[in-house]
Amino acid sequence: MNPALYMITVLIWGSTWLAIYFQLGEVAVVVSVFYRFALAALLLMTTMALLGKLQKTTPRDHAFMVLQGGCLFSFNFLCFYNATESIASGLLSVVFSLATVFNAINGRLIWGDAIPRRVIVAGTVGFVGLLLLFWPEFAGQQIDAAVIRGIGLATLGTYFFSLGNMISRRHGSKGLHPLTTNSYAMCYGAMILALIVWLSGESLSLPTTASYYWALIYLSVFGSVVAFTTYLMLIDRLGANKAAYTTVIFPLIALVLSSIYEGYQWQWMAVLGLSLAILGNIIIVTNRESLSRFQQALNRLTS
Repeated sequence: MNPALYMITVLIWGSTWLAIYFQLGEVAVVVSVFYRFALAALLLMTTMALLGKLQKTTPRDHAFMVLQGGCLFSFNFLCFYNATESIASGLLSVVFSLATVFNAINGRLIWGDAIPRRVIVAGTVGFVGLLLLFWPEFAGQQIDAAVIRGIGLATLGTYFFSLGNMISRRHGSKGLHPLTTNSYAMCYGAMILALIVWLSGESLSLPTTASYYWALIYLSVFGSVVAFTTYLMLIDRLGANKAAYTTVIFPLIALVLSSIYEGYQWQWMAVLGLSLAILGNIIIVTNRESLSRFQQALNRLTS
């Protein structure tokens, strides 16, 4: 079951970054994010209510689900969508892989978990990898403020996502299933976005391109309802740190798609940077027991 959850999450989230790219331009960012989660919340909440699968929850649970809606289904994606206007969607997915580091740090701050030495090593390796990935953007020219803004927004969005992971961990400790918490949290996230749309004075304009609507359906149904549910199920089963291992693989998928559709140019420094970023994530989720099992399997293959 867990391998299937990993595969679904990786394949869907590896491609959603490109779908976000197809939503940019014609409609205001906050409106696009609102459309996405309003549709996702409507589909998920209606389905769960009709099936009678919503668990009983307390007012305290709902307070945390409001926070979850803000962290996982509104503020973080406002950051991601705005970042995609400045940097390639594939590069955005690599920044998002910092979730493994943020989860370890927040696990320490919020839950009192110890931070293993490998987290420090992994964070250093991953940071160097990110510098190399973005180096072609800066080499031979003054630092582009738009790129810096994009990286900063992507990092902030990833931190919001990590905080949402911590809240999901709280829900799991209370016996709440991700389908229940996602249903309510997406509704709250959509409400937060509706409030932001109203306060910003943006109109709920409708796009005219078919690609926008295909992207909206994909992001709402698969990127939001399906992938977030499978990911939060992994958190419930394995913990936030191991679940974040999904972020190790999908940057490669996202960058390949970005090179095809956005014209992202691969350079040797970018390849090295991506390799280091992936290596950093592998280090952070690999413990001695896993290394021992890997060594045993390798010995069997070579004997």
